[in-house]
Amino acid sequence: MKAWTRIFLLAAVLPLALSVVAGEFSVEKNKTGVTVKYDGKLLTRYVIGQSNKPYLWPIIGPSGDEVTRAFPMEKRDGERHDHPHHRSFWFGHQGIGGFDTWHEPASGRRTTLGSTVHREFVKVQGGKSAVIVTRNDYVGGGKKLLADERTHVFRVENGQRIIDVTIKFIAEHGDCVLGDKKDAGFSVRVATSMDVDSKKGGRLINSHGVTDRAAWGKRAEWVDYHGPVNGKTVGVAILNHPSSFRHPTPWHVRTYGLFTANPFGLKSLGQGKDGAYTLKKGKSLTLRHRVIFHLGDEKAAKIAEAYKAYATEK
Repeated sequence: MKAWTRIFLLAAVLPLALSVVAGEFSVEKNKTGVTVKYDGKLLTRYVIGQSNKPYLWPIIGPSGDEVTRAFPMEKRDGERHDHPHHRSFWFGHQGIGGFDTWHEPASGRRTTLGSTVHREFVKVQGGKSAVIVTRNDYVGGGKKLLADERTHVFRVENGQRIIDVTIKFIAEHGDCVLGDKKDAGFSVRVATSMDVDSKKGGRLINSHGVTDRAAWGKRAEWVDYHGPVNGKTVGVAILNHPSSFRHPTPWHVRTYGLFTANPFGLKSLGQGKDGAYTLKKGKSLTLRHRVIFHLGDEKAAKIAEAYKAYATEK
């Protein structure tokens, strides 16, 4: 084959190779939310109207396996069937204006339940990244208590699946007290095989090197939870941006698989005096996190380095 022929063929193939590496996201709105696909394959669904709060499920990690628990959306053998309010990837709070959007009727708790009600989709867009922007209302006792605007940005970089989550709480309906509660915050419930208590190799570690049970309640810039899924070690890291409310956040992390960044429960998590916060009418506060779904442990995934880069972003 002549040299010019080889060059021509390489030039023809190269754009196809680059398109595979870069990848494309597609998004599709439906009655229950938005389906997000990467290169034609399901990555996750943003689900509304199926619970007292929106959530993402399933989440397909870089190994092609689900990395968050299916229960209570589906009941599967081999999974823990505790805490039916732990819905894969979500935000909830046990004390917003006196109402509980963390628990659900199936939780069996004697609390005054509220709900986070989807108001509208502001933006749903695919491409080199996927973007979902929503507005929601926190409702209790027939009244609107608080509003939020949530932005989810989905990317794939170096084989890792990344979701940037920004939640801006806005006191549109008057002053609102965000109580000091242990059960509150931005959360992921990892696959049962990954959790520490399953004793299959699961481990959680924070940015200070504190591991497993000792990491509960501690402040940290990030926490990583990794373990086996279908014979492969995969992990989930949640990074807390310096601009986020009460950074570095305390963490309500459990060895049975719960993974929560909770800046509200200072006293409840042993991090100081009562952390109840009154958001005054017209004011706002913001939570900002990056979630990285990766292969291997936190060192293989270079989570410390990823945090340093994230912390410099405006």
